[in-house]
Amino acid sequence: MALHILKLSVGTEDVDGLVDWQRIVCAQWPDGLSRHITRMSPRRGDEVLDGGSIYWVIKGQVLCRQAILRLDPVTDGDGINRCAIVLDPELHRTEPQPRRPFQGWRYLKPEDAPQDLPKARVGDDTLPPELAEALAEFGLR
Repeated sequence: MALHILKLSVGTEDVDGLVDWQRIVCAQWPDGLSRHITRMSPRRGDEVLDGGSIYWVIKGQVLCRQAILRLDPVTDGDGINRCAIVLDPELHRTEPQPRRPFQGWRYLKPEDAPQDLPKARVGDDTLPPELAEALAEFGLR
């Protein structure tokens, strides 16, 4: 069964900002794929690679996800071993789901993950975070 990763997108204002940032990151790698570099490799990597995604928290809301393609070992400029979470280039917008700030990343069970937005809703205007959070608390999305 797939296991997902939940990660804050620090400094990102919206999903489009995440897309723009990832374009810059993609250009740095020969295969053109985006990576999120972490200090530690997921201990449950086999489960993450069994169909898992990284769910991005932007301004206190889970707003999108990307499929995780693989986990690559990398060494940074200081010679320290890290883990590169290699991501599918396609971002899937999700129903907003409020999340409090946290450090690092967290595992996210499939049953706790927000649903993808239907393709017809992807172009909808984004609700202000306070309104989306209030609706989510009432189970209305």
